Amino acid sequence: MGIGRIGVWHPLLGRASAPSVRRAAVAIEALGYGTLWFGEAPGTREAFSAAGILLAATERISVATGIANIWARDATAMAAGGKAYGEAYPGRFALGIGVSHAPLVSRRGHDYARPLAAMRAYLDAMDIAAADMMLVDNPPAPRLLAALRPRMLELARDRADGAHPYFVPPEHTALAREILGSAPILAPEQAVVLERDPARAREIARAHMDPYLKLPNYVNNLLHLGYEDRDFTGGGSDRLVDAIVAWGDAEAVARRIGAHLDAGADHVAIQPLPTDLRGGVDQLTELAPALGVRSGE
Repeated sequence: MGIGRIGVWHPLLGRASAPSVRRAAVAIEALGYGTLWFGEAPGTREAFSAAGILLAATERISVATGIANIWARDATAMAAGGKAYGEAYPGRFALGIGVSHAPLVSRRGHDYARPLAAMRAYLDAMDIAAADMMLVDNPPAPRLLAALRPRMLELARDRADGAHPYFVPPEHTALAREILGSAPILAPEQAVVLERDPARAREIARAHMDPYLKLPNYVNNLLHLGYEDRDFTGGGSDRLVDAIVAWGDAEAVARRIGAHLDAGADHVAIQPLPTDLRGGVDQLTELAPALGVRSGE
């Protein structure tokens, strides 16, 4: 699968109106970005429905779920969806799956007590289901795990084609590559904002970070990386904000993306922070030359 070095992660690709999503997808494809990523959470489209809109609207760019929630469908449905898009759009779809977060899972009526064991059992069931399917996806759509901590990264290494970490600084990318080894795909997400004023940039970043800092998975991962309790007060310390959100001019943002690539990432999914798709496309247009993204690639 050709995901390219630089992709675009945007929550509105999974929840904005279908016409606006199609327009944004076509524009991002024309700029030369490699992959479109979107999440699955309350208020979004079902992941495979969202992927279908993006795949049908475009011609070359790849589409990846970042992530499809394992609690939203059983393993047979997940395997069938991945195979269907792998067959229909050869080389253009990647299936990112994850365990989500305890508050979101409990809303669905499930028990989040053992997420690693749940993912391992889910992968077992996916493999059994896929073996019985007549759909032929050649090449098969890659399977990526939303992996932060070492044990889930090990599972991504052993039972998937790679990992898609979210809300992580470059030091996590280095740790992830060490655990994964050289072969698996490593595709972290990186939030970015083109804003040179430090106070304004950090204000935008903190607004973005606020809901994530309420989720234990992300906080525990950052604590594991060496951040301290005081880094999570007041919307996040400047140190933490600057680690999670790349801000400044296009060259400053490009240096952060380069730090992930130097740390071992194969692909970086950048998330522009303007809340509307048009603003996001404008920032992606400005960033493209500094990132080495070229139309038609």
